[in-house]
Amino acid sequence: MTYPTAAADIALRDQSITERVFENLTTRPDAVVLTDGLTGDAMTAAEFMTQVKSLAGGLTARGMGAGKTVALMSPNIPHYCVVFHAVAWAGGTITTINPTYTASEVAHQLRDSAADILITVPMFLDTAQAAAADAAGQPVVVMGDAAEGAEPLSAYYGAPIETQVPVDLDEHAVVLPYSSGTTGLPKGVMLSHRNLVVNVDQVIIGGDLRDGEVAAAFLPFFHIYGMNVLMNVHLAGGGALVTMPRFDLELFLKISQDHKARRMWIVPPVALALAKHPIVDTYDLSSIEQIFSGAAPLGGEIADAVAKRLNCASLQGFGMTELSPVSHTTPFEKPKSGSSGVALPNTQCRIVDPDSGEDLPAGSEGELWIKGPQVMKGYLNNEKATAETLTPDGWLKTGDIAYIDDEGYMYIVDRLKELIKFKGFQVAPAELEATLVTHDGIVDAAVIGLPDDEAGELPVAFVVAADPAPSEDEIKAHLAKTLSSYKQVHKVNFVDEIPKSASGKILRRVLKAQAMA
Repeated sequence: MTYPTAAADIALRDQSITERVFENLTTRPDAVVLTDGLTGDAMTAAEFMTQVKSLAGGLTARGMGAGKTVALMSPNIPHYCVVFHAVAWAGGTITTINPTYTASEVAHQLRDSAADILITVPMFLDTAQAAAADAAGQPVVVMGDAAEGAEPLSAYYGAPIETQVPVDLDEHAVVLPYSSGTTGLPKGVMLSHRNLVVNVDQVIIGGDLRDGEVAAAFLPFFHIYGMNVLMNVHLAGGGALVTMPRFDLELFLKISQDHKARRMWIVPPVALALAKHPIVDTYDLSSIEQIFSGAAPLGGEIADAVAKRLNCASLQGFGMTELSPVSHTTPFEKPKSGSSGVALPNTQCRIVDPDSGEDLPAGSEGELWIKGPQVMKGYLNNEKATAETLTPDGWLKTGDIAYIDDEGYMYIVDRLKELIKFKGFQVAPAELEATLVTHDGIVDAAVIGLPDDEAGELPVAFVVAADPAPSEDEIKAHLAKTLSSYKQVHKVNFVDEIPKSASGKILRRVLKAQAMA
């Protein structure tokens, strides 16, 4: 059966994502909309729009406008938002890169996305230059002071472009965040202006965003959660953001206190800190009406503990990069412990038997499928993965096992896909396995995720070693050379063989059962 949303559908706007943001900003030109949480530097709505239009003009004059792909690798700072929307306003495509990536990981994304230029910050310049040299020699531009081998971004400002450069709202991929999807190595997710705009409107309604809301923005803007739910929703919905380059509990609490935040946008590890860390009691958080957790399932016990401690509602949502990213949110007026909420406007769901493909009734567990205008166009350069994830009639197979109760509330209970969620980040076992077996001392390898209260899941490796066998420390050092910190294994188990099916597929459930036992 199909579970239609109980919410009334919303009209689809014929706007680009930047036109949607500007529509609200023009009504409050003097309002401070972006503040740097470390320096206190602030930007008004008028200043933001002026900078976006000027940078769009300069990029276009330098041949980096319409039809070009700009890679953006930076922590959360106000000018991240300027670059993002300048590229969109100029008719280009932004591919957002995790700034903690290694040079080889950045180079892969530069090559796969066919990026024409890479914009970064001085802290990550060495990595950016090494990656660009390894990819296609892309120019590297730095936000802030000029640096050797890189132009300052200030040189790219020019005569402003006053109106949106024409784009096909449905077909033009305005952003290419990278996701491992349901399986495999990171892939470029093609999201259109239509995808982003409708999801902004869906979240503003489903999340009850109100004018004047200020939020501490530590969720990284390179990740779809921080990009569309924080950056675009707050700018388009009458709110403001105080940026944080990384999560720091004390700074997060101070910003929330000083700006009288109404809600906290968080991930499960932060919920754990809010529930248990003693420093929380030293801040006045009486303005907080709700916490909203996403990126990974939040257990009902921790959710309830935070709600009790902060005297607020504890809400969850469900999303994926491929959903721009949100399909479900918990209603503020009626939360249910452990639920990921109800479907947003314009969104339909199915619970499907993974083996038979048959629809299942309310209360039954099966794979969650979703259909709506927020569903991605597909994966860049990967028709096979697109066909495996999207049905011909537009249903997105999430790879998550869920059930929907008789009131339409959805609960995630397991993961059909193999992706590991470590502190909200996606870790593809296949990527770690491919790196492990490049070690001369490893014959075969498998990686699984094991439950952890703080991280959500910890990547754990099982390896078949050669003779002589490498040590656990040597294996970890091997991974650390080429993969980001969050992609590291936390334990190495030496085994005689990796259990596999007749077709050669790793039987991760067998390894997980052994590890849990």
